[in-house]
Amino acid sequence: MRRITLRSLLMLLVIGAFGLLTACGGNGGGTPAGVPIPPPAGQNVVPISVNGGPLVSATPPQNYINGAFVSVNVCVPGTSTCQTVDDVLVDTGSFGLRILGSQLTIALTPLADSNGDQLNDCVQFLDNSFLWGTVDPADVKMAGEVASNTSIQVIANPTAYSIPIACTTTSNGTGINEDTQALLGANGILGVGPEPFDCGAACDPVTVATNGQPPLPYFSCSTAAGCSPVPVSCGTLCGDTVANQQVTNPVFNFSGDNNGVIIELPAVADAAATVNGNMIFGIGTQSNNALGTATVFTLESGTDNFTTTYKGQAYNNSFIDSGSNGLFFPDATIPVCPGNLSSFYCPTSNLTGLTAVNTGANNATNTVTFGVDNTQNLPPSDFAFSNLAGPLAGSFDWGLPFFYGRNVYTAIDGTTVGNIAGPFFAY
Repeated sequence: MRRITLRSLLMLLVIGAFGLLTACGGNGGGTPAGVPIPPPAGQNVVPISVNGGPLVSATPPQNYINGAFVSVNVCVPGTSTCQTVDDVLVDTGSFGLRILGSQLTIALTPLADSNGDQLNDCVQFLDNSFLWGTVDPADVKMAGEVASNTSIQVIANPTAYSIPIACTTTSNGTGINEDTQALLGANGILGVGPEPFDCGAACDPVTVATNGQPPLPYFSCSTAAGCSPVPVSCGTLCGDTVANQQVTNPVFNFSGDNNGVIIELPAVADAAATVNGNMIFGIGTQSNNALGTATVFTLESGTDNFTTTYKGQAYNNSFIDSGSNGLFFPDATIPVCPGNLSSFYCPTSNLTGLTAVNTGANNATNTVTFGVDNTQNLPPSDFAFSNLAGPLAGSFDWGLPFFYGRNVYTAIDGTTVGNIAGPFFAY
């Protein structure tokens, strides 16, 4: 799961620490910024919006920059007891639905073993944050699609036991538990990336029996014994006769249109107050989701990555991630912003016409042109920026700015689009 969000940036922009400075430069062209894309006909389309998130009206406001949000209907399985949760972040870099427990008004029942020990899930992000919570079955509904009895994560800080150190300790030290709306900047995360489950075979008992200790993210927890790592089945797709219980990409559990998603957002010429677009379920399953002439980039097995070549350097662990709020890549020639903006670039002048070449495992290639503006110059009244970027060692993260002006396809592993097997990205 990959997500980079720097809320220090968001708060500084909101309170106007830099003032309304010069507008960003950019590539321009395309659909005028902020103009909605007309939704295609069909029951497989849900609107998404770059709108600043759930706290734009808070005191003080807390704007989520370059976050695409969707509404998700969550139900107690097999019942009409449902709730629509707004402002859920759309994330092609993760897998599964995760909702803040504080934002749920319906009562879901966590999965538990015969002893009553509850199943908990831990996910960690690139920005040194993590999410912890129980695994709860739910019916997940979007547009006319339904993922019945699908495992989701309910994000909550337990009172009966401590979160295990293995979860709270990230690669950068002690992580930040984003278990509140203020910390997460959203009411949840909808992971619609190129895998059906958030751990897959690596966490399945069949694999663990051979390889030993299960990895993150699953733990069995009780008041008396605390939390211990536990393997969890991902069902027949992993060669297990036990039904899947892992947190699951809801799209994979739809009865149809279940092989991936298309995210379409209009172009942003530099900056826009808001941007409205669509998420279309299925690829090549209906007349409104054909692959058409998009270039397909198949992904490396086991990593779901491809190669981006930038300034002569090939980064073979690159990825497309709508959950990252900028373009993140290594470039020692671009100045990094000072102070608490140090995760972003601040070039002395707007950089336009930068290029990088994406190459899939199938050797398909495409050259992407992009820009980088000084983060300190971004207008504080806007939520969408096409030129927001920052440093990332050893990889190229094509975050939400990449999606502006493109239809981006994400096909799920274990499915096919015509005669093309997932996982792949296409645009």
